[in-house]
This record gives sequence, C-alpha cells and structure tokens, in this order.
Amino acid sequence: MDRWPYSHSCAGLIGLLLAVTAVAQGPKTDNGTYVPQQPLPFDPYRNLGPDGTTVVKPELPQDVPNPDRWRYTPAGRIKPGNPIERFLVSTWIAPVIFREEDIGFGGGFALTDLDFRNQQWQEFANIVATASAEGQQRFRFNWRRWLEHRPIPEGGIIRDERSTLSAGAEYTRTLTRRFFGFGSRTRETNETSYTEERATAGLLLLRSFPDPGDDLLYSLRIGFEHHGLQRGRVSDVPSTDAVFATDFQDGDGVSQFWLRAGVAYDTRDSIANPYSGWRVGAAIDAVPVQTGLDGGLIASVDARGVLAVPPLFHDGGSEDEDNPPTDVVTFGGFVQSTAGDLPWYSLPTLGGDDTLRGYIQRRFTDRAAAHATVEYRFAVVPRGIRFTDTIRFERISTALFYDFGTIAGRLGRFDRAKYLDSYGVGLRIGLQREAVFRIDFGISDEDRILSIAFGNNF
Repeated sequence: MDRWPYSHSCAGLIGLLLAVTAVAQGPKTDNGTYVPQQPLPFDPYRNLGPDGTTVVKPELPQDVPNPDRWRYTPAGRIKPGNPIERFLVSTWIAPVIFREEDIGFGGGFALTDLDFRNQQWQEFANIVATASAEGQQRFRFNWRRWLEHRPIPEGGIIRDERSTLSAGAEYTRTLTRRFFGFGSRTRETNETSYTEERATAGLLLLRSFPDPGDDLLYSLRIGFEHHGLQRGRVSDVPSTDAVFATDFQDGDGVSQFWLRAGVAYDTRDSIANPYSGWRVGAAIDAVPVQTGLDGGLIASVDARGVLAVPPLFHDGGSEDEDNPPTDVVTFGGFVQSTAGDLPWYSLPTLGGDDTLRGYIQRRFTDRAAAHATVEYRFAVVPRGIRFTDTIRFERISTALFYDFGTIAGRLGRFDRAKYLDSYGVGLRIGLQREAVFRIDFGISDEDRILSIAFGNNF
C-alpha cells in the first residue's frame, strides 16, 4: 500500500497501546507481595508556567553527569491512572482508515503510551493493528526503556535519552509492494508489484560511554526477519516475478539473522530533537546466516549537524524555560555500501518517509547509496496550545526541506549515477522535546507524497 503514504506511515506514526492497563507497583514485603503506594495528588500545573505549556527549568542534582543532555518531564504531565484515564495526556490513539482498489477497504488503530506500566515515563510502548477486506494486514508492538532515569525533588523525572533498551516485533502482509529494478535511472514505467509477507523481531541497546550523556555512543542490535513473496496485486502494473524472475525467486522464503554494531561521536544537545552540535558515526549491519544465500553486510557512515538561527516569530524564550523555542537549520547525510550476498529488499534504498521524501517508499534500490538533507525548522506557535488542564501541545513548528542523493551498483559508480532530489514543507507538533509528530509534503519530478511519522527524520 505504498502508493497511499498516509495510511502507510500513519501506522508508523502515532501508534500504540491501550490493551495494557498495568498500574504502578509499590515496594515488596518479606513474602514477595506488593503493597500499593498512595498516589500523590495530581496537579496538572506543577512545574509549568502560568500559560500551562511552558516547562519551568528544574534544578538538577549536582551528581548528574552532563546535565544538558538529560530530558525533563514535569510532574504536571505525569498523570496517574490506566491508559484510558490518561487518554490524550500520555496515551494517544489514531484511527487508521483507508481504501484502495487493489487492497479494498481497511482500517485499524495506532496507539502510543508514553508512560507504559505507569513507571514515571521510564517506558514507552506502541501497538499498531490494521487489516483490509482483501487480506492486507499489519500488527506491530514496540517497547522502549530508558536505562538512566530518576525523580528529582522539584517534581517530575529526568532521563538520559542516549541510554535505552528497545524491543519490537511485527507481522505484515502487504499486497502492493513496488520494485523498479536497480540503479538511479529506473523510470516510473519500470514499476512492478509484489505481495510480501514479513515477520520481524529485534532487540536494540543504545548507550553513551563511559558516563550517561557523554559524547561517545555505541549501539548493538540483534534481529530476525522472514520474507515470503507472492504475485503482486496492483492491477495496472506487471508482477515482479514476471519481470525480475531470478531476483524474485532468490528472495522468496528467506529467513535472516541480523547483527548490528555502531559507534558515534555526538556533541548534539539532544539526539531526538537537537538545537546545537554535530555527530559523526559508523555502523555495520551484518547477516551472517540466511536461508539459501551466503552472508552479507551493509556498512554505513553518517554525519549530522545543527545550528540555532535567529527566530522569526518569537523571542527565543528565557533562561528559566526547560525547552525554550529555538529555530534551527539542520543538515545531515549518509553513505552505505553492500558486501556479500543480500536479497534485493535488504539492499540500500532511497524514497519514503526519511529519504527523498518526494518519492514513494523504496523507489530506488541498489548496492550503494548516498543521501543528504538540509532542513529549516522554525516555531510558528512557540508557546504551544492548551486545550484543557491536561491536554496540551508544547510547540508547533514548520519545516522547509531539500533532499538529494543517488544510488549505484558500488561506491565507485556514484559519478555515473543520476542525481536525484526532492523538496517540500512539513509540520512539527511537539508534545515535549523528545516527542515530535512529523507531517511532510514532499515534491519530486515524479510524485507528490504526504507522509506522517513520529520523530524527526535525522
């Protein structure tokens, strides 16, 4: 369903939780049972300014290393109760409704719980479930835990966003995957379609070293994927198995065991929504074992930077704000190269929510890719919007972006590849500094794409 970007990425956007209604537990007694703690009275204005959206900067304990790198959640945003009681405060649900000729009418939900299991915003969980009349399906669960997390005397909690443990599992049956062949010069008329049944599971550790908030980062990931392929269901384009028969056959029924190791030097003040600093990093995504094929890997290097610029529609905030409105110019890019043997759907791609946003998902595929983006983000509602005492947006911003890149059979062929680009405008809705919903409208010489996602693209 890649042709309808809203429904494709809305499920990857605000998604998740509700089925879980666990409540916080108290201390254990000698016999191993839990004694419920008496909750403190909830004050939706605690640690917030008089407008109800500005967060007052807290006094952090002196033993906190790299205090500028810790994110703060005020007590006024940590509402107690189950996900239903916290709805639109720390639990969000987005209905997903779609209709397309090739997949039929469908729908579902995407639900996000920012305070999973009521642990003072130490865990996040996400559930997506959609299905269509013709049999397209998607079920996903994601979970994350912040490893450096602590309450502070002023009320609320602080956490180091550079130290997390994440896990997830997903099953999808997509009837309308597209494949255009290899290289940067494939045309729209090269489009083919296939049906993909895909199951994945993985575990990711991200850590700063040696202390919380330090510049040096490392990441480790293990994962499993299984891919089953069938004929495409798009009525007006040929099936991939008829046009790329060998590649299709080699990719059908493949199970893969993935290992990832990455390291970066990152001086940015935030990895989720930075206002200053830069980063350089490298990573290896290896497949030592896969069905019917030898092993392979993808090596990548990346660089990113961000500069604060003079504000357009606000005064830049004050020193007592935890997250003052800040306009920035951000830029970043990466280079990827493949070694060994990988099926075509595991190779580097461009196009979609995060790269060449004016093209559909996975529009260009090959064994090496290079991509860069520059984006200007400026606040248009710098102090946010308060709907009720507990329902509020911290900030609304606009973004102007330009993406460019190319793809080739190997690194040495970039000079012979076609230059690709797209541009557009986006909206950023900030619930807090770490939690940003992104809506982008990308334009290219082929298409106009609306995408919705959670978090900045880089």
